[in-house]
Amino acid sequence: MVNLPLLIETRDTTTFLPDQVSKSIPFSSDKLPEILKHFSFETESSEANAMKQAMKACERKAMHGEAMYCATSFESFVDWSVSKLGKNIKLLSNELEKETKNSVFKIGKGIQNMGENEIVCHKMSYPYAVFLCHSIDKTVVYKVPLVGIDGTKVNALAICHKDTSAWDPNHPALLFLKVKPGTVPICHFVVRDTLVWVSN
Repeated sequence: MVNLPLLIETRDTTTFLPDQVSKSIPFSSDKLPEILKHFSFETESSEANAMKQAMKACERKAMHGEAMYCATSFESFVDWSVSKLGKNIKLLSNELEKETKNSVFKIGKGIQNMGENEIVCHKMSYPYAVFLCHSIDKTVVYKVPLVGIDGTKVNALAICHKDTSAWDPNHPALLFLKVKPGTVPICHFVVRDTLVWVSN
């Protein structure tokens, strides 16, 4: 049994802005005061802090073997993924049979390898939809059937990073597992609002 509360919780219901609108709004930490003014957020508000964190994540330097991009519109979300994987791709997400409050699951039979050409897109906390999309070398995507203790069925996405040698030693996953970069593969389920592109 595994407890996966983030698998069933929708954290952010924001949607993409039209491409022309998103291009008209700056997305950069050095323009933060202007952006906060645009959305009428106070400098010390929780919204401002979430926006700072999103920009920090989007402006970090990609690690060795990683391609990274923050998509601020649906068009850029698709275009960047096509530029990396080609046009023959599909978009995956966690599939819940029904809404449930139960977060305890057992792993079922029939795990599927969805491929190694992937782009994982994490939804950031922002006033409109922003996805941090990245592809890391030697990463595999799996679709894992789960059954909740209430009987709810879920097809959950799991990501396995086979080579973590380029990771920061202070990466939360390495610290949590008490391991060093490059010593073991790291596998994890994705939260509900994460989307994954794979080659078709």
